[in-house]
Amino acid sequence: MAGERLILDFVQRNFEVWTVSTRETILARIALLLTPVVNVSGRVYRSRVEPLARGESPAIVVEPVSDSASQDTLGTLQWTMTVRVAVIVRAATPDQVADPIVLDIHNKLLADTTLGGYVTDIVPGTTSWEMLEADQPAGVVSVEYTVTYRTALNTL
Repeated sequence: MAGERLILDFVQRNFEVWTVSTRETILARIALLLTPVVNVSGRVYRSRVEPLARGESPAIVVEPVSDSASQDTLGTLQWTMTVRVAVIVRAATPDQVADPIVLDIHNKLLADTTLGGYVTDIVPGTTSWEMLEADQPAGVVSVEYTVTYRTALNTL
């Protein structure tokens, strides 16, 4: 799986990506899977660090939080990665505006908890809300997912 070529269409901008690890393949597949989420118009970003302009929200940011490995009895590495999916919205009641987006994210990620065979499981974890003062009220709803997957001992 590592080293595989992905074409990520992100609403017909057609990006070609050479992944270098199973981890990046999984993160790219999650971002691609979330592109058609309700109310975001394809605004899905991988580990975006610059602020969103007013017209760029609502948006989704997919980023890794942690990843740890242990050797299993099959002679492979069992990885446990925490992935944060953040929904950024601007509204007087950001948590209410983000709710249908978070629901759609949950439904899409848990429709196939193997991501087409790339992972062994996806489990939802902690959800947190942060209300922000900005040029107009804003909020970030972050949901962490635990993603388990396997690699050979000599690959990522």
